[in-house]
This record gives sequence, C-alpha cells and structure tokens, in this order.
Amino acid sequence: MAETKADTRILSGPLGLEVARFGTPLAVGMALQTTFNLVDAYLIARLPAAEVGAAVGAIGICDQVSALGTIVSYGVSTAAGAILAQRQGSGDKAGIQQAAWQSMLIITGLSLLLGLVGGFGAGFIVRDLIGAKGEVATVATSYLRVITGGSFSIFFLLQLTNIQRALGSSKTPVTLLVTGNAINVVLAVLLMFGSGPAPTGFGWLTPVAEALHVPRMGMVGAAWASIFARCIVLVPNIWILARRFDVIPPRGARRPDKEMLLRIASIAWPSSAQFFIRISAMLFVNSIVARVFTTATDQTATTAMGLVFRLDTMALFVAMGWGTAAQTFVGQNLGAQQDARAKKSGWITAAYDAITNVILLMVIYRYGEEILHIFDPEPGPVAIALQYLHIVAPSYFGLGAGIVLGNAMAGAGATRTTFAIDATVIALVQVPICLVAARYWPDSLPTLFRCVAVTNFVSAMAYAFIYGRGRWTGAVSRIA
Repeated sequence: MAETKADTRILSGPLGLEVARFGTPLAVGMALQTTFNLVDAYLIARLPAAEVGAAVGAIGICDQVSALGTIVSYGVSTAAGAILAQRQGSGDKAGIQQAAWQSMLIITGLSLLLGLVGGFGAGFIVRDLIGAKGEVATVATSYLRVITGGSFSIFFLLQLTNIQRALGSSKTPVTLLVTGNAINVVLAVLLMFGSGPAPTGFGWLTPVAEALHVPRMGMVGAAWASIFARCIVLVPNIWILARRFDVIPPRGARRPDKEMLLRIASIAWPSSAQFFIRISAMLFVNSIVARVFTTATDQTATTAMGLVFRLDTMALFVAMGWGTAAQTFVGQNLGAQQDARAKKSGWITAAYDAITNVILLMVIYRYGEEILHIFDPEPGPVAIALQYLHIVAPSYFGLGAGIVLGNAMAGAGATRTTFAIDATVIALVQVPICLVAARYWPDSLPTLFRCVAVTNFVSAMAYAFIYGRGRWTGAVSRIA
C-alpha cells in the first residue's frame, strides 16, 4: 500500500501533536452533529408558556429514540471509512467506488427500515416503551413520526461527510455542517412560528410565511426544518463526492455485492451495538424517571431530563470524535508493528478528551443555570436539571475515557470485546442499581442520578484495566 503524508504523520510524527491535529476536527465535527438538536431546543423554549414544558420533555425523549438509529448508521459509516481509507492509500479507485456505493446501499436499507418503524410505531415507543404520559406523550408521538420518518437525511449526511473524511478532506465536511445549521435556524423559525404569532425577536420571517401560506406548526415544525436543512446540504455533498472524489461507480457496477455488504456489516455491527446499548441505557433511565417520578399532570422530571440530555449527548459525541482518531492511530500503528506507539496513542487521545471535558465542566458550573434557562424558563425543571448535572457531569470523564479506549481497541479489530464490556457493565451495574434506587428510594431523584455517575466511572475502570493489559492487540485483522 502506498504511504501517504498522513500515514507518515500517524506512524512517525510527534505523537501528541499528531493526535491533536487529527482528532480535533473530528471532535468538533461530532459536536456539530448535536447542534441541530440544540437549535431546535432553543427555539422550542420560545414557544408559548403553555406549550414549553411538554415540548421540552417530548424532545428529550425523541432525541434519545432518534439517536438510536443515528448510532446504527454511525457504525456503518465508521466501517466504510476504515475500508475506504485503506483503499485510498493503495490507490485502488475501483475498490473505493465499490466500498462507498455498497455502504450507501446499506444506509438506504436502514433509512427505509427505521423510518417505517418510527413512523408507524411512534405511539407505542413513546407511551408503552418509554412510559411518557399526558401532553408530553402526545407531542412526542407527533414529533417522533416526522423525525424518524426523515431519518434518511441524518444517516446520509453522516455517511457522505465520513466518506470525504476517509478520503482526506476534513474542512469541507465541517463547512457543510455549519451551513446546514444556519439553514436549519431559518427554516425552524419559518415552520415553527409560521404566519404567527411569533415571540419577540422571531417575527422577521412572518411576512414570508404569510406570503407562502405557511401555517404555524409549533414543535413539529422543528422536525421538518431539520430534515429539510439536511436534505439541502446533501446536494453539495453528493456533487463533491461525484465530481471531486469520483466515488460513484459506473452503471454496471452498482448492483449489491454480497461479499462487500457482509464485510462492512461485520465491522459495523459491534460498533453500532456498543453505542446502541449506551443510548438505550440513557433511555432506560429516562423511562424510570417517567414511570416513577412523574404523573399525568406533572412531567417536571421528564422535562428536566430533556434538558440535560443535550449536554450528555455533547459529551458522548465529542468522545466519539476523539475515539475515531484513536481508532485510526491504533489501527495504522499496529499494522506497522509499532505496538507501543499504538497503545500510547489511545492513552493520549483519552487525555485530550479529558481536557475537553474540563472545559465542558467549567462551562456547566459557571453558566449551567443560564444555559438551561435558555431552553426552559420554568424554575422547576431547571432545578432538577442542575441537580443532575452537579452529580453526573463529573462522570463525563469516565464516560469519555470508556468511549475513547473502546474505539482504540476497535482499531485493532477487538470490537466484540468493547461490545462485551459495555453490555456487561450496563447489564450487571447500571440496570440493577437503577432498579434498586427506583424501588427503595422512589422519592429521591439524586439517588438515581448517582447510579448513572457510578456506571460511567465503572465503565472507565473496566476499559482502562482491559486496555492496560494489552491483550486486545492480538485481534488485529485486515479489513480491506
């Protein structure tokens, strides 16, 4: 395989500097993925007071459910990116086209499947699985039908930007993501508030809405805005991949390739399953809160969980960005038989994620209340959310360390090991202690929050122990 400049840096450059150079754009890019939801949450908080509480609680539930599908898609993007990077290094143009096209066929199938499940099963998911009640359940069901029905937009956005990254472009994907967020702001204001009434400062599109006969859609308008914004950004993404990178194969080579589909799936499923379990664990806690700490007329606790989920997701996605960098450094250095450098790169990347979390915690402790009030002016949910953050936010260090070290091990092909660690910790630690807390301390939300924090630190210790032993390096396998 031909050695590129990037390979030389990864294999022989100053390790701390090169991990920072390579990983920072990835962490920033993953953080930008969460800003669609942040924009929606901010605008939803500007709805009339009678709508805000239910809407904030509803979007917290819907974000978690839709994140499950995004995580599955992310696993496919990661697997395809690894194959594409190796084929790019070897100059295998036909191989690049094959891997890129087959991965997009998988994304198409996932989009259809999850769109149908969310579109037709939204009510069952919200009311029966999550246990949401009252107006929260009503609003969440409507929003979830739209956002999951249009899940193809985020799946393909992740996939197409990841292909560009794997082929050597980092600035263009980030630029397009920023553009998408700007479009999302405009469309969200237009569709949520329509021809009025609009809150102070958001009436600048009312004349446009009146001219176009756009109705006031409320919270559901935010879902449509996200989908439309992503679709708009998909157009230049497709053009760039077709013209600049030439990844579209000729017509005769576009049929499904069973061998390549299975290869991508075999790499993708452990990564997808690992993060699927993590998001499911968040949903499990939210379900306990909805069932034990709310009533049909008081969903304050659920609203609070909707507030804090965004910060949890920010910490999770930033760690996934750093984890992608760790996966690349570990995989390439192990392939070059530089085991010590490979192992050290994982520790260094985990340290960078910890630095990121220091910054996040400083912001939370200094401006947490002000930030939460941006998304919900009511004091009740904000008070519970602050309580959660003071208990759980310090455990972001554990959350991030586990994710980064897990991705580092995935670079060696040890994805089943990382899946087993997460499944074991959640099944034997988080689920039991959360159920005990709900059973014996049904009036103490802080006790439940401490269970979440304990789980994050236990996960970090498990990953650090197994990573430190180094046996996972024996799982190296070629994927291209």
